[in-house]
Amino acid sequence: MERLQQSVEPTDILSRHLTVVESVTESPLTKGNKVTLLADGQETYAAMFKALEQAKDHINLQSYIIEDDDTGRKFADLLLRKQAEGVQVNLIYDSVGSMDTPAEFFQRLRDGGIRVVEFNPLNPMENRGEWRLTHRDHRKILLTDGKVAICGGINISEVYSSRPFRRKQNEPAPIYWRDTDVKIEGPAVAEFQKLFLDTWRKQKGPHLAEQNYFPELKEAGSALVRVVGSTPGETNRIPFIMYVSAVVFAEHSIHLTHSYFIPDDQILQALADAAARGVDVKIILPGISDSPWPLYAQRYHYSPLLKAGVKLYEHKSSLLHAKTAVIDQVWSTVGSTNLDFLSLLDNDEVNAVVLSREFAVEMEAMFARDLADSRQIQWEEWQKRPWLPRVREWFVNLFVRWL
Repeated sequence: MERLQQSVEPTDILSRHLTVVESVTESPLTKGNKVTLLADGQETYAAMFKALEQAKDHINLQSYIIEDDDTGRKFADLLLRKQAEGVQVNLIYDSVGSMDTPAEFFQRLRDGGIRVVEFNPLNPMENRGEWRLTHRDHRKILLTDGKVAICGGINISEVYSSRPFRRKQNEPAPIYWRDTDVKIEGPAVAEFQKLFLDTWRKQKGPHLAEQNYFPELKEAGSALVRVVGSTPGETNRIPFIMYVSAVVFAEHSIHLTHSYFIPDDQILQALADAAARGVDVKIILPGISDSPWPLYAQRYHYSPLLKAGVKLYEHKSSLLHAKTAVIDQVWSTVGSTNLDFLSLLDNDEVNAVVLSREFAVEMEAMFARDLADSRQIQWEEWQKRPWLPRVREWFVNLFVRWL
């Protein structure tokens, strides 16, 4: 911590913020981690397939969406091959996120020896505890041999595999989903493993084979990492506290990239206060969405933020699905948590918080690339909008609790 403090401009985020987070979570801040930024779906899937190929003992995969498309079938084929080779594969998927995936897709995995858990089945009669439709498993985690963890916002779906404007002649361009993951090697991997196994236990999954889920983890790099997991009713306020305290103690820059930005009053006030005290607050948000309602809801909050001096941008060329932040060029987070009510109150989520000057430089470079592909929202222009979109945004905001 002392060495890290000396490598950056003075900031309270390395002491006061960490003290706050330490008081509300049992997940430790671990040293000696190697963190690799996976800036899009192509990099993430390449890293995932490499990790899967190299697995020798077990594979634990947890994903909100697993689709029966080219990408999903490539994953399924590889997982079945590794299971046949003697590598135990355990899989958790969400029943709502994967509701369009045929049951036969998962049955094929079970028939091949893979242990599969459906998180909170839609059918109340199949549920293993208190049935809540809104309680979803929004985590995306891949663990191999207890030594490599990959997490972020990327599901198992073809939409992350495509490139912008990739199409055949006379065929419309597919919507490209812009998202981010990280690969972590080192002591922090054990914290991801704990979250996976805890979910498996709570969902009353089939008995797990006696694999080496917690091998000895040697230091692999120099990054400090904290794994922030949340579940409704138990630890659902930890990501909220993580974000708000990081913003409150920021002294130089706050650069956020978020796909579903429907903040509550405390988050809005923290961002406005940061801009008022001279912090460079920039937020990149979607300009294209898979649903118009979150887009309307996010725009409802533009006026107070713009008036406070927050700089807002909408991504132009792709469907932005990333949930990342870099603050004071030393504190970064990549994960599954959106700044909306569903993520902060109803979902199981996970974020990696990384304290590293070197990793923050990579995050800033990625943010700059996204910024160059975004349109800034100007306050003078925003004030002159017609009344119809204003009324629409106000109306949609009445139902933000369920968006």
